[in-house]
Amino acid sequence: MLTFLFLIGTGVYLAAALITLLPVLREKEATRQTALWLELLGSVAFVVFSLQIALYQPSFRVLIWQTLPGLRLSLDIDRLSAFFMTLISLVSSAAILYSMRYIGHTEVPSRRKSLMVAVMSIFILSMLLLVASDNSFSFLFFWEIMSVASFLLVMFDFEKKESQKSGLFYFVMTQMSTVFLMFGFLMLYSINGSFDMKLTGDVSPVMKTVIFAAIFTGFSIKAGVMPFHKWLPYAHSASPSNISALMSGVMIKVAVYGMVRYIVLILDPTLSWGVAILVFGIFSALMGIIYALKEHDLKKLLAYSSIENIGIILLGIGLYIIFRSYGQQTLADLGLLGALLHTFNHALFKSLLFLTSGSVVSATGTRNIEEMGGLLKRMPYTGMLFLIGAVSISALPPFNGFVSELIIFQAFLQSFIVTSPFLKILLLLGLSLFALTSALAALCFVKAFGTVFLATPRSEHAEHAHEVPVLMLIGPALLAIMCIVTGVFSFQIFAVLGLNAATPDLLIVGALLVIFFALTWLLLRFTTNRKTRVSETWGCGINSQNKLMEYTATGYSEPILTIFRPIYRTRKIVERTYMDKQKIVFKEGRADIQTLKIFEEKIYLPIAHCVERLSTKVAELQDVDLDVYILYSLVTVIILLVVVGWVVK
Repeated sequence: MLTFLFLIGTGVYLAAALITLLPVLREKEATRQTALWLELLGSVAFVVFSLQIALYQPSFRVLIWQTLPGLRLSLDIDRLSAFFMTLISLVSSAAILYSMRYIGHTEVPSRRKSLMVAVMSIFILSMLLLVASDNSFSFLFFWEIMSVASFLLVMFDFEKKESQKSGLFYFVMTQMSTVFLMFGFLMLYSINGSFDMKLTGDVSPVMKTVIFAAIFTGFSIKAGVMPFHKWLPYAHSASPSNISALMSGVMIKVAVYGMVRYIVLILDPTLSWGVAILVFGIFSALMGIIYALKEHDLKKLLAYSSIENIGIILLGIGLYIIFRSYGQQTLADLGLLGALLHTFNHALFKSLLFLTSGSVVSATGTRNIEEMGGLLKRMPYTGMLFLIGAVSISALPPFNGFVSELIIFQAFLQSFIVTSPFLKILLLLGLSLFALTSALAALCFVKAFGTVFLATPRSEHAEHAHEVPVLMLIGPALLAIMCIVTGVFSFQIFAVLGLNAATPDLLIVGALLVIFFALTWLLLRFTTNRKTRVSETWGCGINSQNKLMEYTATGYSEPILTIFRPIYRTRKIVERTYMDKQKIVFKEGRADIQTLKIFEEKIYLPIAHCVERLSTKVAELQDVDLDVYILYSLVTVIILLVVVGWVVK
């Protein structure tokens, strides 16, 4: 049964890619729709397959291809792999359903639409096979396929300057990620004598730390951990919205899988590693949501929020390592459970938010939330689905985001067990900043939902927006239902799985909330005057109400930009004109708030300029006669041979 499901899932994904690349069929809309239905079938097959392994059968092995004894493409799917395969397949199913109508709305040639369907199929399949790999060679092979496929999807609108910049940025960063991972895997190979996912023999602490640093850096770049994050807001905002949902909801979670697999399960982490991961997690969570709050580009706001949630996941992993180092396995397991559960939950609600934001962008033609407003009346279903995602990501009960963050909070609150004064202070600081992050996340999504869906339209495009087709609602609706179910029934789900997460029964909380709102509605219905009264909103004495009087995203963010001025380097520009020479009677004015892109302008651009200058010097050295150029090449080859020989000896 498992073999049949695996072959069906893999086969239909490959078939979907093949038929949309055939010259005879690729121009036809029917071909694309057939391919998408095949991809959906493959996702469903992999959901059933992975759940079977996670719940009933501990592992499943497949040998795909082998050339040399040490180089083989093979899979060994255990419960951790099955967990991530379930996550990938569920989100992919929703994204594929959404794509059935979304791709048709894109204004690109038919051939490129078919290419998107084909590459998306390869992208999803590569992620599934990556988390199923049983050796580092297979892992890196599927990692590169995933990276190339995602790069092509980011470059879907390659005529646009934004897509070109985003694609270049993403390509450079993803290749840097591969370089660090390859170095770490080669170090493991030099110890093990094979690419198997294990660590054998006595290894010096220095060697293990070097391997950890390389692997953690490689996965952090792909996950968008600060300060390696800068590619993420560019790539996610430039990509089509169905691809943004897959990248933010799923692809960056593949990096989380790599961290858990290699750092937690293979390398036997030390206390200092846990502290380092915790610090990176605190920094990413807080800075991610702070930068999300300033964004007026809806998709960039969601991208920065993904950085925040990756930071929260790292908090759980860091707590696992710290508590495990102190012999507190129960608390350690609680931290890791929180990290993995938040990985799953974030995949659901962030994919939901990206898909619904894609519907908004498709309906309004802009990503600037200042030009939206009033969309709840025009797109009620999309608005309600976005609201469910916003409440979930804000960690409000009884939705799923609350459950995973509560578990991590519980692990933090047990930090008094740690004996080191330094660690106690660090954990207390981490707890405080985590609480601040949660509050800022709620603030951020009040801004996002309120500015986009409430009040009145602030542009012509928003005025004429309308609800999207049903298929663009079904996919997000499935994710919304899962956000509710995995939150409300979390206590029951943990009981079935035999997990003691010490969480409250949110079914009771949900039932009480439903009763409260029902009683409130009944009370208002039968005790208030039912006569309809239409009047204008109070406008502080001004007779004419217009869109300029609304609470805008800029106005909402202004206090935050002021409070965090040292981080944003906020600069306020106010221009006023007056009706008289004495400048007493005000006529009109303009205000603007500018912030510094501190990571880009203070870190990335200086490094890029240094590399550019170095490259110029190297080019000058190469501009010599042929004999000297051959000498340079010979010396380089000798150095590489010496380095490789030292690594693999």
